[in-house]
Amino acid sequence: MKDSFKTRVRIIYFLIFIFFLVLTTRLFFVQVVRGYYYKDLASQQYVAPAENYFDRGEIFFKNKGNQLISAASIKNGFQLVINPEKIKDIENIYQKLSQIITLDKNDFISRASKKNDSYETVAHKIEDDDANKIKNLTLPGVSLYSETWRYYPGNNLASRVLGFVGYDNNTLNGRYGVEKFYDSILKRGSENGFVNSFAALFTDIKGAIIGENKIGDVVLSIEPSVQAVLEKNLEKIMVQYKGELAGGIIMDPKTGEIIAMSAKPDFNPNSYGENKNLSLFINPLVENVFEFGSIMKPITLGAALDEGKITASTTYYDSGAVEFNGQKIQNFDNKARGLSTMQDVLSYSINTGAVFAMQQLGKQEFAKYLASAGFGEKTGIDLPGEVSGKISNVLTSPRDIEYATASFGQGIAVTPIEMARALSSLANGGYLVRPYVTEEIKLNGSKNQITKPQIKAQIFKKETTEEMSRMLVNVFDKGLLGGTYKMDHYSIAAKTGTAQMTAEGQKGYQEGQYLHSFFGYFPAFDPKFFVFLFTVRPQGVSLASHSLTKPFVNITKFLINYYNIAPDR
Repeated sequence: MKDSFKTRVRIIYFLIFIFFLVLTTRLFFVQVVRGYYYKDLASQQYVAPAENYFDRGEIFFKNKGNQLISAASIKNGFQLVINPEKIKDIENIYQKLSQIITLDKNDFISRASKKNDSYETVAHKIEDDDANKIKNLTLPGVSLYSETWRYYPGNNLASRVLGFVGYDNNTLNGRYGVEKFYDSILKRGSENGFVNSFAALFTDIKGAIIGENKIGDVVLSIEPSVQAVLEKNLEKIMVQYKGELAGGIIMDPKTGEIIAMSAKPDFNPNSYGENKNLSLFINPLVENVFEFGSIMKPITLGAALDEGKITASTTYYDSGAVEFNGQKIQNFDNKARGLSTMQDVLSYSINTGAVFAMQQLGKQEFAKYLASAGFGEKTGIDLPGEVSGKISNVLTSPRDIEYATASFGQGIAVTPIEMARALSSLANGGYLVRPYVTEEIKLNGSKNQITKPQIKAQIFKKETTEEMSRMLVNVFDKGLLGGTYKMDHYSIAAKTGTAQMTAEGQKGYQEGQYLHSFFGYFPAFDPKFFVFLFTVRPQGVSLASHSLTKPFVNITKFLINYYNIAPDR
């Protein structure tokens, strides 16, 4: 009986301890972490409208030193409100205010002229300095009320990954990118501040105790300096070649961690409403599919190598063209190179050689490798709107030409992240990994959720990837622009792709319209980084080796220096 009583007492003490532990944690959160918010709320609760108070979890980048850098936060400022009933000289008031902040004159005059209206908001997101200047004017009928809003310190940086917060009907929600994918984590119980903070405190305690709390902050794997370098190089590609789109991914091929991801043109999430092109809000790296061309050749040759059907020195006769189902397939330059090795097929990007390797492997086995490489399925990346590639023609068609064109990356369309994941298997010993952009979720009152790398399957044998890496190093050192960019002390595995493009909604390819792509990883036999670049319809340049090699090398040199990567040869 005594033992039973002692047990009950211990349980009660334990529950009391847990209660006060959670209470203390929550008080710290309210007073320190979010103290500015509740302080401002208390000081303005009798004058400011409820909808002007907005709260949401933060999004962070993490630099190479593991320091958190704000990517999306809450900013405090003021809204400007006028009382038309008290304004006598509209033009004078407008002139004085417009010298401090930007105002639409017609809109201001229209609102100020509503004499039976005592409340009109004419400006938002006014920062402290400007607010103080306005206050000092002591203008009749002019008031400033505190407000908060979503703020992105990096402006355009990683905007296609971050997305933004916007109105969905009458509710503020994450509309694209990370903001949308993790909306339930980032959103707070009330999107305005007019909730009794003491009551909210105990609501959160209850949630923490029974395990209902799933709100917090999101820490991305995006490294801001690397992201900036990627974006700078993509912008140069856009300016120099005037294409429709340029995109890139930098990832750790062994874990799937995305270190940088961008597509240009992009937008500033702080002023997304000014952008009329809604397509800029989506992330084409996960939401669009493309035919990528010759960067598929390492997958084709890798599969044939994996099954023992070819070696790097296997030869075949390149006549410059092959014919299937009444249709001719030619090399990109229409040249016939005669007796050629599989190394030549990669080094000189010979289409007929990729077809030969596919034929040695067999159509069904080739289709099996494409499926095992993740083509035709979503990667599972933690971003919204992901689509899967279109490869059903290869998986189901009886026509030989479908398999032949797929062997060099035409006739099948996949997402950039899908292609990057498949190619990174050549860099990591043959494994298919799940890519991710979120490293950690910091949950309020709960244990943080840390992303663990996920390996789906092994596509290639380790020895296969080692041989393919050796062949791709040979491509970079000797084949790519005659070895111009060879690095004496670093082994770089790389391949380019130049794919013909179809007109939207039409059959056949457009003359002179191409997609350029480039991938590489280094150091080749123990890679730290995998880099993937592409540009859509570049002008004045015909081959990816001419448009994307220099940007790739620029990024590679930066990464080697920034991360102090040791030479490997």
